[in-house]
Amino acid sequence: MNTSKLSIWIEAARPQTLAAAITPVFVGASLAFQSELLNWTNTTVALICAMLIQIGTNFANDYFDFVKGSDTDERIGFRRATAAGLTTPKQMLNATILTMGGAFFLGLYLVWSAGWVILIIGLLSLLFGILYTGGPFPLGYNGLGDVFVFIFFGTIAVMTTYYVNALEWSEASFWASLAVGALCVNILVVNNLRDVEQDKKSGKKTLGVLFGERALKLEYTLMVLLAYAIPPHFLVQLEYNFWILLPFAAGPLAGYYVYRVWMEEDKVQLNPMLERTAQFMVIYGILFSIGIILN
Repeated sequence: MNTSKLSIWIEAARPQTLAAAITPVFVGASLAFQSELLNWTNTTVALICAMLIQIGTNFANDYFDFVKGSDTDERIGFRRATAAGLTTPKQMLNATILTMGGAFFLGLYLVWSAGWVILIIGLLSLLFGILYTGGPFPLGYNGLGDVFVFIFFGTIAVMTTYYVNALEWSEASFWASLAVGALCVNILVVNNLRDVEQDKKSGKKTLGVLFGERALKLEYTLMVLLAYAIPPHFLVQLEYNFWILLPFAAGPLAGYYVYRVWMEEDKVQLNPMLERTAQFMVIYGILFSIGIILN
């Protein structure tokens, strides 16, 4: 593969969205470390699988959005490889299959290490990654994309990461997953806010199309508030020490991004805002993880 082709596939993988895959694993692993149950091999495999599922989902979105006619010349979001003619639909479909297949076969190690429940969770993650934009009732086209992201890239991702380390479920991992899921949803919120007019024309019923842009801006705000409600819960209810409040060091940045989401009128400027929202998820996740480890 030459350099130009490689760059096309890197762009199609949308590395700016990988925060959604990396942060849940970091947080889940930090909880396992704090409990002295960290398994480095299982965590590494879980991280690679999460990244492959995220990339595979991005490839699937690229393919299905093109097939369904959602990606048009009016698109102001990041360039899609299939719609731009940089790859053929068959190539993108094959890339989806290969990436998801890689996640499945690598994940079999976690099934061997942590049990059959991981097989069920893994298969559901792969299935819903496809059903996000594919199938007869695509979640992203019917107002359920936010729910999918919150559950699979928040609750399931964090709790399962902890499980493959500790071989048991954890109340703390559930509460931590709510913060991660909320910030992951905000990446999608910015995406939907940017594309609301194009989505209306293509028949894509996101929450922005169903309830309007103000609802998306409110959702973004509420998700930030939910994320910042979790560290105090750890402090008061789970009896963690004050290090758990480290995410509040990034509070001013979160406030600024909320302000930008409410005030930005140029939809093109929401492209860098999407990247900053993903970067903020990583910053929050790192600070939260450090706070957990220092307990």
